[in-house]
Amino acid sequence: MSKIKQQVEDALLCVKSGQTILVGGFGLIGAPLTLIDGLTKKDVKELTIVSNNLGESGKGLGILLNQNKIKKGIGSYFTSNRDVGDKYQKGEIQLELLPQGTLAESLRAGGAGLGGYYTTTGVGTNLANGKEERDIDGVTYLFEKAIRGDVALIRAHKADRLGNLVYYKTARNFNPLMATAAKTVIVEVDEIVEPGQLDPEEIVTPHLYIDSIILAQQILTKEGVVAR
Repeated sequence: MSKIKQQVEDALLCVKSGQTILVGGFGLIGAPLTLIDGLTKKDVKELTIVSNNLGESGKGLGILLNQNKIKKGIGSYFTSNRDVGDKYQKGEIQLELLPQGTLAESLRAGGAGLGGYYTTTGVGTNLANGKEERDIDGVTYLFEKAIRGDVALIRAHKADRLGNLVYYKTARNFNPLMATAAKTVIVEVDEIVEPGQLDPEEIVTPHLYIDSIILAQQILTKEGVVAR
């Protein structure tokens, strides 16, 4: 069966209320804006969103936030969207703050099938509260659990029809890691090409990780998010 979906709603059929969704992007850079837009139109709630941040006010994941569809956010940089802080102060959302490197490594561990790992990052800070500490060779480490998702929504530059992916510069960010750490992976891309047209040396995410592919219908420009 073809992995290519013509309609966003078809690609998002697997997304259900209460799931943990991994969403690529750093701010709006490398964010799957078309898939996020489709999610704002889908009747789901109580989602746990794992992403570097929750979009910007009224943009990207920020729209989903304002629809009260997000129960919990796990990420590193929530202050880029003031609405997140407002909702947290009102008790309308749960937040789990992770240092950015810890977020990346937790996703990598999830994709590698690990239960977690030990790190010195966060030792002696409030981020260590409630976490296991262990002394290894005289150094104190924190145990961080791996992160896995039910669904990953990611953004790439090109895909072939099999689902092999290449990325564009910094838009790569968390996307390749998230592609390995979810049960179902949906990608939006700028272009779909035939097998053999991608340089094998440029392929970052192999096709075996990808379940569905759509063409991007929303893109980020200097003027903001625009329809393609």
